[in-house]
Amino acid sequence: MWKLVLGFIVIAGLALFLLNKGGDIDLSGEKHGALPAPVAAAAPWV
Repeated sequence: MWKLVLGFIVIAGLALFLLNKGGDIDLSGEKHGALPAPVAAAAPWV
């Protein structure tokens, strides 16, 4: 039983280590309504 717990701790630690090495990872959940602003047209209307 202790081997199962130890294996879980090792795998969870390895997963967290790899996620943190990956860069900008957001684990805070879904962001509703957080869409970027639309890009303005390149050429103004004449």
